[in-house]
Amino acid sequence: MPGGTLLWVPQIIMGSEQKTIAILVEDLYQVLEVWYPLLRLREEGVGVVTVGTGTKDEYKSKEGYPVKVDTSIDKVKLEQFDGVIIPGGYAPDILRRFDKVNDFVRKLYLNGKVVASICHGGWVLVSAGILKGKKATSFFAIKDDLIAAGAQYEDKEVVVDKNLITSRKPEDLPSFMRAIIKQLKKI
Repeated sequence: MPGGTLLWVPQIIMGSEQKTIAILVEDLYQVLEVWYPLLRLREEGVGVVTVGTGTKDEYKSKEGYPVKVDTSIDKVKLEQFDGVIIPGGYAPDILRRFDKVNDFVRKLYLNGKVVASICHGGWVLVSAGILKGKKATSFFAIKDDLIAAGAQYEDKEVVVDKNLITSRKPEDLPSFMRAIIKQLKKI
């Protein structure tokens, strides 16, 4: 919880390795793009930690549906995570304003961990500076932002470029999650 110290991160065995994923949240998140991955990963046996910016203990979706965070970006330790999911909605425009969020995403990416974004989550990838020369997709409204950041934009339900996984919209969630789970089994 914000202000506290993250003492325990759930780590569940997936194959022969323990895996833990962070899901970044802020106000105005897209409800399906947080809850579908969170529940699907738990179903798969992956530890899931919701990580907020530290401004509050609970964030609301665009529709007002709340999610309590397990910790804040100030308290996370990079080595505790095998990846991160950046949901869409308008939350990424808030998330990207926090240098620690961008640094966390960038360092996970550079360490070969899973970095996955869907919809407007690509805004955080832009601010993290990891798109140059990478294949990626997003919600069509931010296509130009990804291209300006150096991405090779592809209009597909899921695009995988090594440890970078991107999708366009809630309807792509099944393919998005299959790609994330497949990549987690590789690392």
